[in-house]
Amino acid sequence: MNRIVQPVGPAEPLGASRRSFLIAAAGAGLMFSFAGGVGEAEAATGFAPTIWYGIDAQGVVTVNVIRCELGQHVGTAIARIVAEELEADWSKVKFTHVDSDAKWGLMVTGGSWSVWQSFPLMSQAGAAGRIALIDEGARLMGVPAASCSARNSVVTGGGKSISYGEIVAKGELKRSFTADELGKLPIKPAAERRLIGKGAPARDIPAKTNGTAVYGLDAVVDGMVYARPKLPPTRNDSSVVSIDDSAAKAVPGYLRSIALEDASATVPGWVIIYATSFVAANRAADLVKVTWKSGDSAKVSEADIQAHAAALIADPKSGSMVLDDKGVDAAFAGAKKKLEATYTTSTALHFQMEPVNALAFEKDGIFEIHTGNQWQSLVLPWLAKALGRPEDKIVMRSYLLGGGFGRRLNGDYAVGAALASKAIGGKPVKLVFTRPDDVRFDSPRSASVQVVKMAFGEGGKVIAMDHAASAGWPTEVMAPFFMPKGVNGVPYDPFAISGANHWYSVGAQRVRAVSNDLANKTFRPGWLRSVGPGWTNFAVESFMDEAAHSVGKDPVAFRLGLLDASGRNSGVADGMSAVGGAKRQHAVVAQLAKAVNWGAKLPANTGLGMATTFGQERDMPTWTACAARVHVDPATGKVKVEKLTLVVDAGTIVSPDGARAQVEGSALWGMSLALFEGTEFVDGQVKATNLGAYTPLRMADVPEIEIIFVESTEVPVGLGEPATTVVGPAIANAIFAASGARVRDLPIRPKAVLAAMKVKA
Repeated sequence: MNRIVQPVGPAEPLGASRRSFLIAAAGAGLMFSFAGGVGEAEAATGFAPTIWYGIDAQGVVTVNVIRCELGQHVGTAIARIVAEELEADWSKVKFTHVDSDAKWGLMVTGGSWSVWQSFPLMSQAGAAGRIALIDEGARLMGVPAASCSARNSVVTGGGKSISYGEIVAKGELKRSFTADELGKLPIKPAAERRLIGKGAPARDIPAKTNGTAVYGLDAVVDGMVYARPKLPPTRNDSSVVSIDDSAAKAVPGYLRSIALEDASATVPGWVIIYATSFVAANRAADLVKVTWKSGDSAKVSEADIQAHAAALIADPKSGSMVLDDKGVDAAFAGAKKKLEATYTTSTALHFQMEPVNALAFEKDGIFEIHTGNQWQSLVLPWLAKALGRPEDKIVMRSYLLGGGFGRRLNGDYAVGAALASKAIGGKPVKLVFTRPDDVRFDSPRSASVQVVKMAFGEGGKVIAMDHAASAGWPTEVMAPFFMPKGVNGVPYDPFAISGANHWYSVGAQRVRAVSNDLANKTFRPGWLRSVGPGWTNFAVESFMDEAAHSVGKDPVAFRLGLLDASGRNSGVADGMSAVGGAKRQHAVVAQLAKAVNWGAKLPANTGLGMATTFGQERDMPTWTACAARVHVDPATGKVKVEKLTLVVDAGTIVSPDGARAQVEGSALWGMSLALFEGTEFVDGQVKATNLGAYTPLRMADVPEIEIIFVESTEVPVGLGEPATTVVGPAIANAIFAASGARVRDLPIRPKAVLAAMKVKA
């Protein structure tokens, strides 16, 4: 069997800095690896457990990337980090996306973590390689290493020079570095960088544009059959009673229908329809009649989910206290003024362009799953349990993803494909979902309810803030080991509350996260681009605007006054990525106000609204501010976004073109979620199952976008999602500025704007 091999490639595992770094000649090339649990002699012969990059005898550097490629050009960014410190000739650097293997450590692509987590590790790896090459090059040239330097894959010293390729071919590279030594390696000052921060086309653009790039949907092997799933009426509590495939037997190419037996409970109630082509499997699936037994979730509606969330929040003892400062209740009891608002968001879907799919088969005792996936380390244990075999007998082959946005963090489809293959003796099965299949069993962003309160003292001074949020928790359902405990000892999903623990100084502060157990039972909540901050920041920043107006202050001035970097908001306790704390968020707000000429007079029915967030997580803040200029039609309530202006401090920008594309894409995603995207649950399933009913942002609605990056040499942080978190509230606040209508539900529909305008009137 020959699989299609993806010609491009993502990068690096967590925790690898705990291992030793070995550099050794192996065969025709040079290996750079973190070694753990293996002798140095073994590593020298090529048995290193974690190999980050290699150099062959022609001097070609190949970087191994564990991050998946879903349109963000992560391979180029990570390869440039390595090449910078390695002093490699960029024209001789390439990368490859690697398959799953325990040696890589944690394999996950999400949370805007890739460059942030890769930067220190890959910089150290590149520096170690440079040092080893200089030492060996000096020995080969017969000159002191102290007199040598490296540039463009050439070591020079004493009037002589030797290329990296020659050193690999002729040298004896055996130097090793401990984790402590790696951590102390000198990294270039920002002023000396030649690649980082400089523009360069992404290496995978040609393949993506000329049709040679290979996606999961393109994977084929000899002798495979196709399959489509017949999905049950509920996500979690349906079981197959009977299958009637009599009508399907008339479809040419139809083979059989089998109900899956899944010990992992990942795909309960699935029936697989096999055929010799996908066309046949698709037609047959529509004719197969399956009877299921289902539970109470088959009756659940969106209104039920929201009402349950509101009831949970109303119980002050429910949930996990993420923050619970002393004096919150006393401050509210003695406040001169109090403000309270409730914000809701509807169920939101991923709708990535490539429907989920996977090719699975057993070969030489190994179960192979060929697919695009964002979290191999999460899915492999599911596969092991479902297949009844150890993880080292399973491998996930990596392919490009035709969009992910968090959907492919949940690899349930890989489990379905593997079990479909197992059910017919390990023969190759290509499982492909139709668009409605994909949507019905998407892992949506849960509907949410948030109640935010603020207490004011003399002169409108903020003295306390209380924020309670309830939604379905994806991490609780799929990765509970990722959940920390709140101050009351109750675990919480950080990806369902991050953003509420903001950087404003508001006196005594309380943040409470409440899991919506009804949502968790009805569907499998998912991580959608920007995850929790996509809705928590909508509440925080809409509320900040409301609070400013309630005390008669300008929204920008109000925010600047609270971003004083005092106490817990100094950034000191949040790690190197948060250096400067709220001072940096203050700076992006001030720069934004200047860029948009805040306060200038605008035409009738046109408003300028702003919002600011730290993007994703406190230990990886991407300081972001956005101004949205919108026009509101007073007759219809229709909102037209005319321009989005964003100021972003993401520390060091590794790849400027990629960074700009990331911010543009995430900003438009945020606008789409704010005005266009949303569905509801009806009888346990999402109502919209295709793009006729679910209407993301269209090209005709795309506004002018201006993006300003703050020049910085601080630690690089994430850019794939932060802009998503700031656009929605900026638009909502602009609608208020244009029309006086305060909208508190996403997505913002014209009907809601009209209703809010009537309330104002």
